[in-house]
Amino acid sequence: MTGNEIRRKFLDYFERSGHKVVHSSPLLPANDPTLLFINAGMNQFKDVFLGLEKRDYKRAVTSQKCLRAGGKHNDLDEVGKTARHHTFFEMLGNFSFGDYFKNEAIEYAWDLLVNEFELEVNRMWFTYFEGDADVPADTEARDLWIKMGAAPERVLPFGKKDNFWQMGDTGPCGPCSEISYYLGDAPNDPEKNSPFWVNGPGDTTVEIWNLVFVQYNRTQEPDGSFKLTPLPTPSVDTGMGLERMTMVMQNVKTNYETDLIRPIVEFTAELAEPIANRSFGI
Repeated sequence: MTGNEIRRKFLDYFERSGHKVVHSSPLLPANDPTLLFINAGMNQFKDVFLGLEKRDYKRAVTSQKCLRAGGKHNDLDEVGKTARHHTFFEMLGNFSFGDYFKNEAIEYAWDLLVNEFELEVNRMWFTYFEGDADVPADTEARDLWIKMGAAPERVLPFGKKDNFWQMGDTGPCGPCSEISYYLGDAPNDPEKNSPFWVNGPGDTTVEIWNLVFVQYNRTQEPDGSFKLTPLPTPSVDTGMGLERMTMVMQNVKTNYETDLIRPIVEFTAELAEPIANRSFGI
């Protein structure tokens, strides 16, 4: 399956489920001084999540162009060190603006990955927010994954660093549930296909999709502290990296080997070769 086919399959799946297909917004945010560049699919819906803007749909699906080269979400320092990071990428996402919440979001994710993309369940790992002094543990998400068919030992708790999402220092936020996938050649080896590698070192177990349950608005108080206020209508914001999902579906080891990026690398190499030959007098 090509990268373009994966994008199309994602958009079509959610369109059949009543989601409005919304075009990607430009990389430069409109009327949002908190962001330098669009860094997530939910950016163009920020005011909708906050209840400041009304649209004629309550469900949306997008393939959003993103740039993470500064600010809170900065992947620039990871480029070249991992098999999966870029500064520019596409984020596939489905959104609910006060329509459905955790139950349906997890059902959609399981159905799409297991029944439509036919991923192997024994390679998949699921995470949920373990809770802290400010926000309780998201045991509802944990129980829903198990209800869908995930083995309990493959549903793991993590803290705020990995399983609480926020766009920036302020704005809509909430606990999230991530799906990771083991790409290695030994899925039955408990040491290699192991919880140790989830949100851990290496590129063999890779996060492919993040389901964010937008429940709060984070604001800064005059004294500099931050405050979480429950939103009047909880919503859903998900993000699946198109390049990472393509890596999984094409069974390659890095995003750069997918048909989305490899042709660009090869074309650049062809352009660079005459220059290199001239430089060395060949």
